[in-house]
Amino acid sequence: MSFAKKLFSAMRPTTWNKDGYPAYTRSIEEQYLQMLTTNTFGNTYYADQQTLLAEAEEQHREMAQSNPQFMAKSLVYARNEGYMRLQPLLGLAILSGIRPDLFAKIFMHVVRIPSDLSDFLTILQGMGRGEGGRAVKRQVNRFLSGVSEYWAIKYNGRGRGYSLGDAIATAHPKPADLKQQALFRYLRGQEANLALLPQVEALEYLKRAATEAEQLHWIETGKLPHEVVTGAVKPTKAVWEALIEQMPTFALLRHLNTLERAGVLEDRNNLDTVVARLTDRRTLRKAKILPFRFAKAFRQVQHPILQDALRDAVEFTFENLPDLEDRTAIFLDISGSMDGEYLQIGSVFALALYKKTQGNSLFWLFDTEVEDARPSRRDSILSQAERIRARGGTDTGAPVRKLLEERRKVDQIVIITDEQQNSGSPFYEALSKYRAKVNPNVKAFIIDIAPYCSAMVPTQDRNTFYVYGWSDTVLHYIARTAKGYGTIVQEVDGIDLDAE
Repeated sequence: MSFAKKLFSAMRPTTWNKDGYPAYTRSIEEQYLQMLTTNTFGNTYYADQQTLLAEAEEQHREMAQSNPQFMAKSLVYARNEGYMRLQPLLGLAILSGIRPDLFAKIFMHVVRIPSDLSDFLTILQGMGRGEGGRAVKRQVNRFLSGVSEYWAIKYNGRGRGYSLGDAIATAHPKPADLKQQALFRYLRGQEANLALLPQVEALEYLKRAATEAEQLHWIETGKLPHEVVTGAVKPTKAVWEALIEQMPTFALLRHLNTLERAGVLEDRNNLDTVVARLTDRRTLRKAKILPFRFAKAFRQVQHPILQDALRDAVEFTFENLPDLEDRTAIFLDISGSMDGEYLQIGSVFALALYKKTQGNSLFWLFDTEVEDARPSRRDSILSQAERIRARGGTDTGAPVRKLLEERRKVDQIVIITDEQQNSGSPFYEALSKYRAKVNPNVKAFIIDIAPYCSAMVPTQDRNTFYVYGWSDTVLHYIARTAKGYGTIVQEVDGIDLDAE
Protein backbone atom coordinates (compact mmCIF):
# COMPACT_ATOMS: atom_id res chain seq x y z
CA MET A 1 0.00 0.00 0.00
CA SER A 2 1.36 3.43 -0.93
CA PHE A 3 2.14 6.05 1.72
CA ALA A 4 -0.67 8.29 0.42
CA LYS A 5 -3.19 5.45 0.56
CA LYS A 6 -2.17 4.58 4.12
CA LEU A 7 -2.38 8.20 5.22
CA PHE A 8 -5.71 9.06 3.67
CA SER A 9 -7.33 5.71 4.52
CA ALA A 10 -6.47 6.44 8.14
CA MET A 11 -8.28 9.77 7.83
CA ARG A 12 -11.57 8.25 6.74
CA PRO A 13 -14.38 8.36 9.33
CA THR A 14 -14.06 5.42 11.71
CA THR A 15 -17.20 5.66 13.82
CA TRP A 16 -20.58 7.41 14.11
CA ASN A 17 -21.84 10.09 16.49
CA LYS A 18 -25.07 9.84 18.51
CA ASP A 19 -27.05 10.99 15.46
CA GLY A 20 -25.51 8.29 13.25
CA TYR A 21 -23.35 10.78 11.35
CA PRO A 22 -19.76 9.81 10.33
CA ALA A 23 -17.13 10.75 12.92
CA TYR A 24 -13.62 9.79 14.03
CA THR A 25 -12.19 7.85 16.94
CA ARG A 26 -9.36 9.70 18.67
CA SER A 27 -6.76 8.12 20.94
CA ILE A 28 -7.86 6.34 24.09
CA GLU A 29 -6.00 9.00 26.11
CA GLU A 30 -7.99 11.80 24.47
CA GLN A 31 -11.27 9.93 24.89
CA TYR A 32 -10.46 9.39 28.55
CA LEU A 33 -9.68 13.06 29.16
CA GLN A 34 -12.86 14.08 27.36
CA MET A 35 -14.97 11.80 29.55
CA LEU A 36 -13.21 12.96 32.73
CA THR A 37 -13.62 16.67 32.12
CA THR A 38 -17.10 16.79 30.58
CA ASN A 39 -19.04 13.86 32.01
CA THR A 40 -20.73 15.00 35.21
CA PHE A 41 -23.25 12.10 35.34
CA GLY A 42 -26.03 14.56 34.52
CA ASN A 43 -28.49 13.83 31.72
CA THR A 44 -27.34 15.15 28.37
CA TYR A 45 -29.27 15.58 25.14
CA TYR A 46 -28.28 12.12 23.91
CA ALA A 47 -27.54 10.07 27.04
CA ASP A 48 -29.06 9.50 30.49
CA GLN A 49 -27.23 9.13 33.81
CA GLN A 50 -27.07 5.34 33.82
CA THR A 51 -25.67 5.21 30.29
CA LEU A 52 -23.00 7.79 31.13
CA LEU A 53 -22.09 5.96 34.34
CA ALA A 54 -21.73 2.60 32.61
CA GLU A 55 -19.61 4.08 29.80
CA ALA A 56 -17.45 6.00 32.28
CA GLU A 57 -16.75 2.94 34.44
CA GLU A 58 -15.75 0.96 31.36
CA GLN A 59 -13.35 3.70 30.25
CA HIS A 60 -11.80 3.99 33.73
CA ARG A 61 -11.14 0.24 33.83
CA GLU A 62 -9.75 0.17 30.29
CA MET A 63 -7.36 3.03 31.06
CA ALA A 64 -6.29 1.47 34.38
CA GLN A 65 -5.20 -1.62 32.45
CA SER A 66 -3.67 0.05 29.38
CA ASN A 67 -2.01 3.19 30.77
CA PRO A 68 -2.36 3.55 34.55
CA GLN A 69 0.28 6.30 34.75
CA PHE A 70 -1.67 8.49 32.35
CA MET A 71 -4.87 7.64 34.22
CA ALA A 72 -3.39 8.82 37.52
CA LYS A 73 -2.16 12.08 35.99
CA SER A 74 -5.52 12.63 34.30
CA LEU A 75 -7.40 12.23 37.59
CA VAL A 76 -5.18 14.87 39.20
CA TYR A 77 -5.66 17.18 36.21
CA ALA A 78 -9.44 16.76 36.11
CA ARG A 79 -9.83 17.43 39.83
CA ASN A 80 -7.50 20.43 40.05
CA GLU A 81 -7.52 22.06 36.60
CA GLY A 82 -10.90 20.90 35.31
CA TYR A 83 -12.68 21.46 38.67
CA MET A 84 -14.46 18.10 38.40
CA ARG A 85 -15.24 15.86 41.38
CA LEU A 86 -17.27 12.69 40.83
CA GLN A 87 -15.50 11.40 37.73
CA PRO A 88 -12.01 11.70 39.27
CA LEU A 89 -13.31 10.05 42.45
CA LEU A 90 -14.81 7.14 40.51
CA GLY A 91 -11.51 6.74 38.66
CA LEU A 92 -9.59 6.90 41.95
CA ALA A 93 -11.76 4.13 43.42
CA ILE A 94 -11.09 1.91 40.40
CA LEU A 95 -7.36 2.70 40.41
CA SER A 96 -7.12 1.77 44.12
CA GLY A 97 -7.93 -1.86 43.31
CA ILE A 98 -5.62 -2.14 40.31
CA ARG A 99 -2.59 0.05 41.08
CA PRO A 100 -2.51 0.82 44.82
CA ASP A 101 0.95 2.41 44.42
CA LEU A 102 -0.33 5.06 42.00
CA PHE A 103 -3.50 5.43 44.05
CA ALA A 104 -1.41 6.32 47.11
CA LYS A 105 0.56 8.95 45.16
CA ILE A 106 -2.49 10.86 43.97
CA PHE A 107 -5.04 10.30 46.75
CA MET A 108 -4.48 13.64 48.50
CA HIS A 109 -4.51 15.48 45.13
CA VAL A 110 -7.94 14.09 44.25
CA VAL A 111 -9.58 13.85 47.69
CA ARG A 112 -9.31 17.51 48.64
CA ILE A 113 -12.18 18.08 51.08
CA PRO A 114 -14.33 15.88 53.35
CA SER A 115 -17.20 15.67 50.84
CA ASP A 116 -14.68 14.15 48.39
CA LEU A 117 -13.79 11.53 51.01
CA SER A 118 -17.46 10.83 51.68
CA ASP A 119 -18.22 10.33 47.99
CA PHE A 120 -15.08 8.25 47.45
CA LEU A 121 -16.01 5.84 50.26
CA THR A 122 -19.63 5.72 49.06
CA ILE A 123 -18.40 4.79 45.56
CA LEU A 124 -16.21 2.01 47.01
CA GLN A 125 -19.18 0.58 48.89
CA GLY A 126 -21.36 0.80 45.78
CA MET A 127 -18.72 -1.16 43.87
CA GLY A 128 -18.85 -3.92 46.49
CA ARG A 129 -15.36 -3.08 47.76
CA GLY A 130 -16.46 -2.51 51.37
CA GLU A 131 -13.85 -0.39 53.17
CA GLY A 132 -11.37 -0.74 50.31
CA GLY A 133 -8.60 -2.67 52.05
CA ARG A 134 -5.37 -1.67 53.77
CA ALA A 135 -4.10 0.68 51.04
CA VAL A 136 -7.30 2.73 51.22
CA LYS A 137 -7.31 2.83 55.03
CA ARG A 138 -3.78 4.22 55.08
CA GLN A 139 -4.77 7.13 52.85
CA VAL A 140 -8.00 7.78 54.74
CA ASN A 141 -5.92 7.97 57.93
CA ARG A 142 -3.62 10.55 56.30
CA PHE A 143 -6.61 12.63 55.34
CA LEU A 144 -8.28 12.41 58.76
CA SER A 145 -5.11 13.59 60.51
CA GLY A 146 -5.78 17.01 58.95
CA VAL A 147 -9.46 17.35 59.92
CA SER A 148 -10.17 20.70 61.61
CA GLU A 149 -13.08 22.01 63.68
CA TYR A 150 -14.23 23.94 60.63
CA TRP A 151 -14.34 20.78 58.55
CA ALA A 152 -16.03 18.92 61.39
CA ILE A 153 -18.97 21.31 61.61
CA LYS A 154 -19.23 21.96 57.87
CA TYR A 155 -18.88 18.46 56.47
CA ASN A 156 -19.75 15.88 59.12
CA GLY A 157 -23.30 15.32 57.89
CA ARG A 158 -24.38 12.49 60.20
CA GLY A 159 -27.44 10.85 58.69
CA ARG A 160 -26.63 12.12 55.16
CA GLY A 161 -24.48 9.36 53.66
CA TYR A 162 -20.89 8.50 54.58
CA SER A 163 -19.90 10.99 57.27
CA LEU A 164 -16.52 11.91 58.76
CA GLY A 165 -17.60 9.94 61.80
CA ASP A 166 -18.14 6.88 59.63
CA ALA A 167 -14.68 7.40 58.09
CA ILE A 168 -13.12 7.55 61.58
CA ALA A 169 -14.94 4.35 62.56
CA THR A 170 -13.60 2.70 59.40
CA ALA A 171 -9.97 3.81 59.54
CA HIS A 172 -9.46 4.09 63.35
CA PRO A 173 -6.98 7.01 63.19
CA LYS A 174 -4.95 7.72 66.32
CA PRO A 175 -5.54 11.26 67.68
CA ALA A 176 -2.41 13.39 67.98
CA ASP A 177 -3.54 15.25 71.12
CA LEU A 178 -6.49 15.83 73.47
CA LYS A 179 -8.15 18.32 71.13
CA GLN A 180 -8.07 15.90 68.23
CA GLN A 181 -9.32 13.15 70.53
CA ALA A 182 -12.29 15.35 71.50
CA LEU A 183 -12.89 16.16 67.82
CA PHE A 184 -12.90 12.49 66.79
CA ARG A 185 -15.27 11.63 69.65
CA TYR A 186 -17.62 14.44 68.62
CA LEU A 187 -17.58 13.27 65.01
CA ARG A 188 -18.42 9.74 66.16
CA GLY A 189 -21.43 11.08 68.09
CA GLN A 190 -19.81 10.27 71.43
CA GLU A 191 -19.55 12.44 74.54
CA ALA A 192 -16.67 14.90 74.11
CA ASN A 193 -15.06 17.79 75.96
CA LEU A 194 -16.47 20.69 73.89
CA ALA A 195 -14.48 23.22 75.92
CA LEU A 196 -11.55 22.12 73.76
CA LEU A 197 -13.64 22.79 70.62
CA PRO A 198 -15.06 26.35 70.83
CA GLN A 199 -16.46 26.40 67.28
CA VAL A 200 -18.23 23.08 67.76
CA GLU A 201 -19.54 24.32 71.12
CA ALA A 202 -20.95 27.46 69.48
CA LEU A 203 -22.80 25.31 66.93
CA GLU A 204 -24.35 23.16 69.62
CA TYR A 205 -25.53 26.27 71.48
CA LEU A 206 -26.91 27.68 68.22
CA LYS A 207 -29.07 24.58 67.73
CA ARG A 208 -30.67 25.23 71.14
CA ALA A 209 -30.95 29.03 70.85
CA ALA A 210 -34.44 30.23 71.73
CA THR A 211 -34.24 33.77 70.33
CA GLU A 212 -32.86 35.53 67.28
CA ALA A 213 -30.48 37.48 69.52
CA GLU A 214 -29.02 34.22 70.85
CA GLN A 215 -28.65 32.88 67.33
CA LEU A 216 -26.76 35.98 66.23
CA HIS A 217 -24.53 35.76 69.32
CA TRP A 218 -23.46 32.18 68.64
CA ILE A 219 -23.02 32.75 64.91
CA GLU A 220 -20.60 35.59 65.66
CA THR A 221 -18.89 33.85 68.59
CA GLY A 222 -18.26 30.66 66.64
CA LYS A 223 -17.65 32.39 63.29
CA LEU A 224 -20.00 29.73 61.95
CA PRO A 225 -20.10 29.17 58.18
CA HIS A 226 -23.35 29.77 56.35
CA GLU A 227 -23.94 26.08 55.45
CA VAL A 228 -23.80 25.16 59.12
CA VAL A 229 -26.08 27.99 60.20
CA THR A 230 -28.72 27.36 57.54
CA GLY A 231 -28.65 23.66 58.42
CA ALA A 232 -29.14 24.34 62.12
CA VAL A 233 -31.77 27.12 62.10
CA LYS A 234 -34.24 28.69 59.70
CA PRO A 235 -32.50 31.96 58.78
CA THR A 236 -34.30 35.23 59.37
CA LYS A 237 -33.42 38.43 57.55
CA ALA A 238 -31.11 39.38 60.43
CA VAL A 239 -29.36 36.01 60.30
CA TRP A 240 -28.77 36.36 56.54
CA GLU A 241 -27.35 39.84 57.15
CA ALA A 242 -24.91 38.35 59.66
CA LEU A 243 -23.80 35.76 57.11
CA ILE A 244 -23.11 38.10 54.16
CA GLU A 245 -19.61 39.11 55.22
CA GLN A 246 -18.33 35.60 55.93
CA MET A 247 -19.86 33.71 52.99
CA PRO A 248 -17.28 32.70 50.37
CA THR A 249 -17.74 34.40 47.01
CA PHE A 250 -19.16 31.30 45.32
CA ALA A 251 -21.65 30.76 48.15
CA LEU A 252 -22.67 34.40 47.98
CA LEU A 253 -23.23 34.05 44.25
CA ARG A 254 -25.39 30.97 44.71
CA HIS A 255 -27.52 32.63 47.37
CA LEU A 256 -28.15 35.96 45.63
CA ASN A 257 -31.69 34.98 44.73
CA THR A 258 -32.37 33.89 48.33
CA LEU A 259 -30.96 37.12 49.75
CA GLU A 260 -33.08 39.13 47.32
CA ARG A 261 -36.28 37.22 48.20
CA ALA A 262 -35.57 37.57 51.93
CA GLY A 263 -35.45 41.37 51.57
CA VAL A 264 -31.83 41.53 52.72
CA LEU A 265 -30.75 43.57 49.71
CA GLU A 266 -33.41 46.22 50.22
CA ASP A 267 -30.98 47.70 52.73
CA ARG A 268 -28.52 49.77 50.69
CA ASN A 269 -25.61 48.94 53.02
CA ASN A 270 -26.19 45.22 52.47
CA LEU A 271 -26.50 45.73 48.73
CA ASP A 272 -23.27 47.72 48.63
CA THR A 273 -21.50 45.02 50.63
CA VAL A 274 -22.62 42.28 48.24
CA VAL A 275 -21.69 44.32 45.15
CA ALA A 276 -18.24 45.06 46.59
CA ARG A 277 -17.70 41.37 47.29
CA LEU A 278 -18.79 40.27 43.83
CA THR A 279 -16.63 42.81 42.02
CA ASP A 280 -13.42 42.44 44.01
CA ARG A 281 -10.85 41.51 41.36
CA ARG A 282 -8.41 39.82 43.73
CA THR A 283 -11.11 37.69 45.36
CA LEU A 284 -12.50 36.64 41.99
CA ARG A 285 -9.07 35.49 40.85
CA LYS A 286 -8.65 33.33 43.95
CA ALA A 287 -12.21 31.94 43.88
CA LYS A 288 -11.79 30.43 40.38
CA ILE A 289 -15.52 30.53 39.73
CA LEU A 290 -16.49 29.29 36.30
CA PRO A 291 -18.03 32.18 34.36
CA PHE A 292 -21.27 30.37 33.56
CA ARG A 293 -22.08 30.42 37.29
CA PHE A 294 -22.42 34.19 36.99
CA ALA A 295 -24.68 33.70 33.98
CA LYS A 296 -26.97 31.44 36.00
CA ALA A 297 -27.19 33.96 38.85
CA PHE A 298 -27.74 36.77 36.33
CA ARG A 299 -30.93 35.10 35.11
CA GLN A 300 -32.25 34.63 38.65
CA VAL A 301 -31.84 38.08 40.19
CA GLN A 302 -34.05 41.10 39.52
CA HIS A 303 -32.20 44.05 41.01
CA PRO A 304 -30.50 46.10 38.24
CA ILE A 305 -27.56 46.98 40.48
CA LEU A 306 -26.96 43.29 41.15
CA GLN A 307 -27.19 42.51 37.46
CA ASP A 308 -24.62 45.21 36.72
CA ALA A 309 -22.33 43.76 39.40
CA LEU A 310 -22.56 40.32 37.78
CA ARG A 311 -21.79 41.82 34.38
CA ASP A 312 -18.67 43.41 35.86
CA ALA A 313 -17.69 40.20 37.68
CA VAL A 314 -17.58 38.20 34.45
CA GLU A 315 -15.46 40.86 32.74
CA PHE A 316 -13.05 40.84 35.70
CA THR A 317 -12.89 37.02 35.67
CA PHE A 318 -11.39 37.11 32.18
CA GLU A 319 -9.33 40.25 32.74
CA ASN A 320 -5.99 38.55 33.39
CA LEU A 321 -6.24 35.95 30.66
CA PRO A 322 -3.86 36.26 27.69
CA ASP A 323 -4.82 37.99 24.46
CA LEU A 324 -4.96 36.06 21.20
CA GLU A 325 -2.68 37.97 18.86
CA ASP A 326 -3.54 36.43 15.48
CA ARG A 327 -6.73 36.61 13.45
CA THR A 328 -9.25 34.14 14.86
CA ALA A 329 -12.58 32.77 13.65
CA ILE A 330 -14.88 31.81 16.54
CA PHE A 331 -17.80 29.50 15.73
CA LEU A 332 -20.48 28.77 18.35
CA ASP A 333 -22.86 25.84 17.84
CA ILE A 334 -26.43 26.99 18.65
CA SER A 335 -28.22 23.82 17.49
CA GLY A 336 -31.01 22.21 19.53
CA SER A 337 -28.73 19.71 21.30
CA MET A 338 -26.77 22.66 22.74
CA ASP A 339 -29.83 24.13 24.48
CA GLY A 340 -29.49 24.84 28.21
CA GLU A 341 -26.22 24.77 30.11
CA TYR A 342 -24.07 23.87 27.09
CA LEU A 343 -25.14 27.02 25.25
CA GLN A 344 -24.95 29.17 28.40
CA ILE A 345 -21.35 28.10 28.95
CA GLY A 346 -20.43 28.25 25.29
CA SER A 347 -21.84 31.75 24.79
CA VAL A 348 -19.90 33.20 27.73
CA PHE A 349 -16.62 31.61 26.66
CA ALA A 350 -17.03 32.52 22.99
CA LEU A 351 -17.69 36.16 23.84
CA ALA A 352 -14.77 36.26 26.27
CA LEU A 353 -12.54 34.77 23.61
CA TYR A 354 -13.75 37.39 21.12
CA LYS A 355 -12.82 40.19 23.51
CA LYS A 356 -9.39 38.66 23.99
CA THR A 357 -8.69 38.96 20.26
CA GLN A 358 -8.94 42.76 20.60
CA GLY A 359 -11.60 42.72 17.88
CA ASN A 360 -9.25 41.03 15.41
CA SER A 361 -11.64 38.14 14.83
CA LEU A 362 -14.95 36.81 13.55
CA PHE A 363 -17.71 35.50 15.81
CA TRP A 364 -20.31 33.45 13.98
CA LEU A 365 -23.25 31.40 15.27
CA PHE A 366 -24.23 28.25 13.39
CA ASP A 367 -26.81 25.51 13.26
CA THR A 368 -27.47 24.49 9.65
CA GLU A 369 -27.08 28.16 8.72
CA VAL A 370 -24.39 30.68 9.66
CA GLU A 371 -25.07 34.04 11.28
CA ASP A 372 -22.68 36.84 12.18
CA ALA A 373 -23.28 37.46 15.90
CA ARG A 374 -22.09 41.07 15.49
CA PRO A 375 -20.55 41.13 18.99
CA SER A 376 -19.53 44.27 20.80
CA ARG A 377 -16.26 44.70 22.66
CA ARG A 378 -17.94 47.34 24.83
CA ASP A 379 -21.21 45.60 25.73
CA SER A 380 -20.89 43.11 28.59
CA ILE A 381 -20.36 39.39 28.03
CA LEU A 382 -23.46 38.47 30.05
CA SER A 383 -25.78 40.87 28.25
CA GLN A 384 -24.67 39.56 24.87
CA ALA A 385 -24.80 35.90 25.98
CA GLU A 386 -28.42 36.35 27.11
CA ARG A 387 -29.44 37.17 23.55
CA ILE A 388 -28.08 33.93 22.05
CA ARG A 389 -30.74 31.22 21.61
CA ALA A 390 -30.62 27.57 20.50
CA ARG A 391 -32.33 26.42 17.32
CA GLY A 392 -32.21 23.94 14.46
CA GLY A 393 -29.93 21.09 13.44
CA THR A 394 -26.15 20.81 13.33
CA ASP A 395 -23.85 21.35 10.36
CA THR A 396 -20.34 21.82 11.76
CA GLY A 397 -18.92 22.33 8.27
CA ALA A 398 -21.17 25.31 7.50
CA PRO A 399 -19.08 28.11 9.07
CA VAL A 400 -15.85 26.81 7.52
CA ARG A 401 -17.52 26.62 4.11
CA LYS A 402 -18.58 30.25 4.54
CA LEU A 403 -14.97 31.20 5.35
CA LEU A 404 -13.88 29.42 2.19
CA GLU A 405 -16.58 31.02 0.03
CA GLU A 406 -15.55 34.49 1.21
CA ARG A 407 -11.82 33.65 1.00
CA ARG A 408 -11.29 35.01 4.51
CA LYS A 409 -7.84 34.14 5.78
CA VAL A 410 -7.62 33.40 9.51
CA ASP A 411 -4.77 32.00 11.60
CA GLN A 412 -6.91 29.89 13.89
CA ILE A 413 -10.43 28.54 14.08
CA VAL A 414 -12.10 27.95 17.43
CA ILE A 415 -15.33 25.95 17.30
CA ILE A 416 -17.45 25.38 20.43
CA THR A 417 -19.79 22.44 19.98
CA ASP A 418 -21.14 19.13 21.27
CA GLU A 419 -20.06 17.68 17.86
CA GLN A 420 -23.43 16.06 17.11
CA GLN A 421 -23.56 16.73 13.37
CA ASN A 422 -26.80 15.63 11.73
CA SER A 423 -26.82 17.44 8.36
CA GLY A 424 -24.58 19.07 5.78
CA SER A 425 -20.97 18.17 5.08
CA PRO A 426 -18.52 17.30 7.87
CA PHE A 427 -16.28 19.85 9.59
CA TYR A 428 -13.11 18.02 8.60
CA GLU A 429 -14.02 17.92 4.92
CA ALA A 430 -14.60 21.70 4.94
CA LEU A 431 -11.43 22.30 6.99
CA SER A 432 -9.32 20.28 4.56
CA LYS A 433 -10.62 22.30 1.59
CA TYR A 434 -10.00 25.56 3.45
CA ARG A 435 -6.42 24.53 4.15
CA ALA A 436 -5.92 23.53 0.53
CA LYS A 437 -7.30 26.75 -0.94
CA VAL A 438 -6.81 29.55 1.65
CA ASN A 439 -4.44 28.84 4.54
CA PRO A 440 -2.59 25.50 4.84
CA ASN A 441 -1.28 26.42 8.30
CA VAL A 442 -4.54 27.34 10.01
CA LYS A 443 -4.86 25.80 13.46
CA ALA A 444 -8.24 24.47 14.59
CA PHE A 445 -9.32 24.27 18.24
CA ILE A 446 -12.37 22.14 18.92
CA ILE A 447 -13.85 22.89 22.33
CA ASP A 448 -15.99 19.84 22.97
CA ILE A 449 -18.44 20.26 25.81
CA ALA A 450 -20.12 16.85 25.65
CA PRO A 451 -18.95 13.40 26.83
CA TYR A 452 -19.88 11.37 23.75
CA CYS A 453 -16.31 10.39 22.76
CA SER A 454 -16.62 10.60 18.98
CA ALA A 455 -14.63 13.29 17.17
CA MET A 456 -14.87 15.51 14.09
CA VAL A 457 -11.18 15.22 13.16
CA PRO A 458 -8.80 12.22 13.08
CA THR A 459 -5.87 11.95 15.45
CA GLN A 460 -3.39 12.25 12.57
CA ASP A 461 -4.27 15.93 12.06
CA ARG A 462 -1.48 17.65 13.99
CA ASN A 463 -2.87 21.14 13.47
CA THR A 464 -6.17 20.43 15.21
CA PHE A 465 -6.35 20.54 19.01
CA TYR A 466 -9.10 19.25 21.24
CA VAL A 467 -10.10 20.97 24.46
CA TYR A 468 -12.41 19.05 26.77
CA GLY A 469 -14.47 20.62 29.53
CA TRP A 470 -14.47 24.13 30.92
CA SER A 471 -12.27 26.18 33.18
CA ASP A 472 -10.49 29.51 33.04
CA THR A 473 -7.47 27.56 31.77
CA VAL A 474 -9.13 26.99 28.38
CA LEU A 475 -8.19 30.40 27.02
CA HIS A 476 -4.64 30.04 28.39
CA TYR A 477 -4.34 26.73 26.56
CA ILE A 478 -5.58 28.12 23.23
CA ALA A 479 -3.31 31.17 23.43
CA ARG A 480 -0.31 29.02 24.33
CA THR A 481 -0.94 26.31 21.74
CA ALA A 482 -1.53 28.91 19.01
CA LYS A 483 2.14 29.78 19.52
CA GLY A 484 3.20 26.18 18.96
CA TYR A 485 3.07 24.39 22.30
CA GLY A 486 1.83 20.85 22.83
CA THR A 487 -1.55 19.19 23.05
CA ILE A 488 -3.64 18.78 26.16
CA VAL A 489 -2.65 15.10 26.34
CA GLN A 490 1.01 16.13 26.41
CA GLU A 491 0.21 18.66 29.12
CA VAL A 492 -1.31 15.93 31.29
CA ASP A 493 1.57 13.57 30.52
CA GLY A 494 3.93 16.21 31.90
CA ILE A 495 2.41 16.12 35.39
CA ASP A 496 4.93 14.96 38.02
CA LEU A 497 3.18 12.48 40.32
CA ASP A 498 6.06 12.63 42.80
CA ALA A 499 5.74 16.39 43.34
CA GLU A 500 4.00 17.49 46.51
